[in-house]
Amino acid sequence: MAIIPSDQQPPPRPGTKPPAQPRLVAPQQQAQDISENSLRPRELKDYLGQSELKQSLGIAVAAARQRAEALDHMLFYGPPGLGKTTISMLIASEMGTQIRITSAPALERPRDIAGLLVSLQPGDILFIDEIHRLNKVAEEILYPAMEDFMLDITIGKGQAARIKRLPLKPFTLIGATTRAGAISAPLRTRFGLVQRLRFYTAEEMQAILLKNAQILQIQLLPDGAEAIARRARGTPRVANRLLKWVRDYAQVHAAAAIDAQVAAAALDMLQVDHAGLDPVDRQILSTLLLNYQGGPVGIDTLAAAISEDVATIEDMIEPFLMQCGFLQRTPRGRVATALAAEHLGLDPRLAAAATLPLFEDLSLE
Repeated sequence: MAIIPSDQQPPPRPGTKPPAQPRLVAPQQQAQDISENSLRPRELKDYLGQSELKQSLGIAVAAARQRAEALDHMLFYGPPGLGKTTISMLIASEMGTQIRITSAPALERPRDIAGLLVSLQPGDILFIDEIHRLNKVAEEILYPAMEDFMLDITIGKGQAARIKRLPLKPFTLIGATTRAGAISAPLRTRFGLVQRLRFYTAEEMQAILLKNAQILQIQLLPDGAEAIARRARGTPRVANRLLKWVRDYAQVHAAAAIDAQVAAAALDMLQVDHAGLDPVDRQILSTLLLNYQGGPVGIDTLAAAISEDVATIEDMIEPFLMQCGFLQRTPRGRVATALAAEHLGLDPRLAAAATLPLFEDLSLE
């Protein structure tokens, strides 16, 4: 399998401001994750977790190989860091084809996506990250390409303009997104297989950590792997980052092996608690509980209160807090739960207002 990455980097999302320091538990890829490729599995059977998705993909790949056809187009969605790119690379490996990796913000002009489509060979995979950010022109070019393997090119301008159709070699488009609802309906319906990637369980994370520790030649004990796994927010990318930090801590402190005590001491130093929350997570929850009686609070008000932008809260912070049951989104705003209060060591009654029904019974008794 050959991997042909795009040489264009996506611009930052409009309205976002990068954090002063990258959060160790942030699911988005960071510069320190470049060596992550060495930890990626080489075959689909070696991929740990996402068992339901693996079964579906195994059937699809086997059927396509038997027919000697390109796979149907696929859409993977879910929080960042769960393996959408890795799975796509494994599919290309199983199919024995090349994969072209790019992102939607890099496809600004029609010639950008047209050039990619024309360069694809039979059975190749085109992987588009952040596909929900495709512009309208790029989407319209993809429609006939996905359905009929044809590329429509407009020649001329005005009344003299005409459309020329060029045949494309059969290919597979794999789209990845963290916001499936932001994808237009015409584009979404053209994917034959739509799959959601879920957060990993603590047991799955422990198995991934033990396997990666062997690759990195780290002496990691099972209880140490469990301690890291429970703070990894169900995300392999975060787990690998924490593992490398704990390795460095153990090396400096001359620990013979990484057990639960060493792992906990290393992660406590970074203020990553036993549930995987870092200071930013705890600041959001404590602000809701102490400043706004648990909520509901509008996202703009909350962002201003903690000096963070809305997109960062929505994309990087809220998904995991909601998964843990610490935060709720309601029509009236964000709400911190009693479970969040207990986790922070606060009085659960601080969240009492937040847990009331949205529509109270006003009938007289």
